[in-house]
Amino acid sequence: MNIIFNGTKFEQVIYKLEEDFEDDIIRNSRNLFGDKSVYMDYKRKINTKNLGGTIPDGFLLNLADTENPIFYLVEVELSKHDFYGHIFPQITKFFAFFKNSQSRNDLLDKIYSIIQTDENIQNEIRKLVNGKEIYKLLKDAIEDNPNILLIIDDNKQELPEIIDTYTDTWGKILKLEIIKKYIKNNDVIFSMEPEFETLDYYMESNVSIGIGKIDTNDAIITEDIYLSKFSDKLKNIYNKLKEEALNLDANLFFNPQKYYISIKSNRNIMYIEPRKKKFRLVIMLDADIIKQNIKKSKITELSQSVQGFYNGSCAAIDLDEIDKVKEIIDLLKIIITRSTD
Repeated sequence: MNIIFNGTKFEQVIYKLEEDFEDDIIRNSRNLFGDKSVYMDYKRKINTKNLGGTIPDGFLLNLADTENPIFYLVEVELSKHDFYGHIFPQITKFFAFFKNSQSRNDLLDKIYSIIQTDENIQNEIRKLVNGKEIYKLLKDAIEDNPNILLIIDDNKQELPEIIDTYTDTWGKILKLEIIKKYIKNNDVIFSMEPEFETLDYYMESNVSIGIGKIDTNDAIITEDIYLSKFSDKLKNIYNKLKEEALNLDANLFFNPQKYYISIKSNRNIMYIEPRKKKFRLVIMLDADIIKQNIKKSKITELSQSVQGFYNGSCAAIDLDEIDKVKEIIDLLKIIITRSTD
């Protein structure tokens, strides 16, 4: 497939070698993953025994939110590779690695020791972490929010079925990025689906972290299961939000699911995803309306693909203090009023 940009046709590059694709990812990592992420090309410095006999192509640390750093083992693959003979066993070994606490600790120590000798990476991380201790930050990311980022150059028809079948591994720990390269003479364009900065907003496919992790052996997901994992601070925030919402409309339904709690009226109007120290809310309103009514909380505008995932206009808000609940209730009031007009 080719694309046309400013009236010029760019032809898609079909990679013959995985190494060429991997080199492009490394060279363009800052543009692809953003200036708040740090890509570490330590493939040749990690012993295979640290990762169950296989080595990822890189390690990625997303520091957009230093209270919730996100760690990725990065695996770069070509779509022409055999899925069950090559990609499936490679990724499965990484799942097994993450389940082993000793393996995670060994990897943490090894990556940290390499960072200590890499002045450029040290400086990149220090610029982003606001004085936080690098070892602890890396430990928190590996322990609380481990992910496998599979980067592939085109769609792979086996993936949707595998993700739906193995929901606790492929559907939860794995994150997927399809990156394509297009050229015209010396000009290059990369496409990326989904956008990396919004990858963490696809809740159903996010890894559940910290107190938000729900055991899939539970036959029924209940509020009590969630509440038992919250800190006292988060319990108070949640209870206040629920109390005020039901005072606003007693017919609202708080609907616990595996990765989130939704608030339903005649449809889902808000999604509540627990994090370690906050709730991430996805609110089904235009971002402009949310920005007009929210002054205390951080607002994240979401890409069209993410909004499509939620089936409507929406934006995300971080809720971490009880005094910010009133603004959230004001947004619910707007949604409810609109739905009854």
